[in-house]
Order: sequence, then C-alpha cells, then structure tokens
Amino acid sequence: MILDRFRIDDRVAIVTGAGRGLGAAIAVGFAEAGADVVISSRSEGELDKVAARVREAGRRALVVAADLADPDAAAGLAQAAVDEFGRLDIVVNNVGGAMPRPLLDTKPKHLTQAFDFNVTNAHALILAAVPHLLDNADGGAIINITSAVGRTPGRAYAAYGTAKGALAQYTRLVAMDLNPRIRVNGIAPGAILTSALDVVADDENMRAQIESATPLHRLGDPEDVAAAALFLASPAGSYLTGKILEVDGGIVIPNLDLPIPDL
Repeated sequence: MILDRFRIDDRVAIVTGAGRGLGAAIAVGFAEAGADVVISSRSEGELDKVAARVREAGRRALVVAADLADPDAAAGLAQAAVDEFGRLDIVVNNVGGAMPRPLLDTKPKHLTQAFDFNVTNAHALILAAVPHLLDNADGGAIINITSAVGRTPGRAYAAYGTAKGALAQYTRLVAMDLNPRIRVNGIAPGAILTSALDVVADDENMRAQIESATPLHRLGDPEDVAAAALFLASPAGSYLTGKILEVDGGIVIPNLDLPIPDL
C-alpha cells in the first residue's frame, strides 16, 4: 500500500533543536511513523517533554542536552545515536536562527555567527554522521531546515536570510557529493505558528496581515513541516535529492514587513 512507503519502522533519527516547535513536531512525527529518535537542544526540561511524547508513540528516545552552537557538540550526536541504538539512518539539522537587525546595525560578527550557527554546525553533524549512514544497506537521508527568508527579500534579515540561503545551496552541493547512497534535501518553512511567532499569534492585526499576504490565507502548523520531513526521510521520498521543499503557504514575496524605516 502507498501509505507503507511513509513508514520508517526501526530507523534511527537525529533531530536537532528538538525541544519545541518544528524540531519537536518532527521528532514526534518520526516516532509515530516507527523511528527511534535522538533529540537535542539546550533545554533538558523541554527535551524530556518531547521524549515522553516519543515514548507514548511506542518508540525510544535519547535526550542529549547540549549547546549546539558548538560544532563538536553537534558532531557528537552521531556517535551518541550509534552507541544508544546501534545505527543511524536519518539526520535533521533543525537548529539555527539569528535575530533580525537593521542593516546598519548588522556587524560582520553577526554574519559570521549566523553562518556558523546555521551552516557550520550542520556541516559538522553531517561529517560525523556520513560514515554511519554508509553502514546501512540503503544509505540514509539528511534534511536541512532552511527558511523562506533564504530566498525572499525582506528588511532586517541580512544575517539570517544570507545564512539560510547558504544552507539551501549547501544542501544542493552536498547532495551531489553524497549521491547515490545518501539523499540530502531541505525544507524552507514560511510563517509557522511556533513560539517564535507568539507575538503574531497574540496580535490580531499582525496575524491578519500575514494571513492575507499568504496565498493559503493561514499560518503554517509545525505538523505541516513534520509531514514534509517524514516524506523526505521515508521511502516515499526516495527519488528526491538536492531539493528544497517550500512549505510556506505559497508565498513568493515576504508576508510580514518589519517596521524598518527608509534610510
């Protein structure tokens, strides 16, 4: 049956930034589809709640509280997965971010920090994971979470948007290096209703502005991104590599204008 192609039974996945939001939704979605999951972020309390949801789905969870701004900590997750579960099949690089800043307040260090947090750390985990993925007869899957801001112009996103755009191109390049054994794809979410958008959810006018500027006229749900991740990680997505799925409600221009005045 076609639905069987979306199963990832007895696979082992790493999901970074998994304490809440997109990472938590992806980790729980993977568990519901049959996978054991290594979840990591800085907050052990948040991770424990996600781990409980994974176990409620009947799968095993390994909590690794770590500062994933450190490439060594990110890389260590690959060995932790193998030590605990004996294999590694799927890697989701979800941790990332950068604060919006007006251009003239964006210092060179902000670009460097954004690149390191969003790209360098993903690279460190991928380097550590690839030898384990190659141990599997069918290789494995890597998913990098980029952003719609990596391809759409908007004020105050010079650091974040540049880093996410770089991660998208990195995804395409690495896919070529790892063909045909390991598939590498990305997801570019738009405005998803996570804690990062709490201010939007609480402001009816701002929420209405975003929804009206989004072709599907709604904010995204974390499970929208989790479903895309499951597709890319599972046999259902086995003929995709080097691609970026745009889970953004259909936007082609930014759907939220930050109040940054003209110079």
